[in-house]
Amino acid sequence: MEILVNLDVMMAKRKISAGELAERIGITPANLSILKNNKAKAIRFSTLMALCDVLACQPGDLLEFRADTPKEEEYHG
Repeated sequence: MEILVNLDVMMAKRKISAGELAERIGITPANLSILKNNKAKAIRFSTLMALCDVLACQPGDLLEFRADTPKEEEYHG
């Protein structure tokens, strides 16, 4: 299981460079690169909120859960 950060997709849709986005949300380009390349172990809510604000999107537009195998039977209660 993993959480994927689809930041590059949203950046392309909004036509914003990594340098500009990093500056506008107040993080270093290196830290933005870690997020963009799915190398981050965590993300602060304040960073997620800033990304959503600048990119005019919802958290679900940036984050995607991917299971290794479907386990629907576990979710039926």
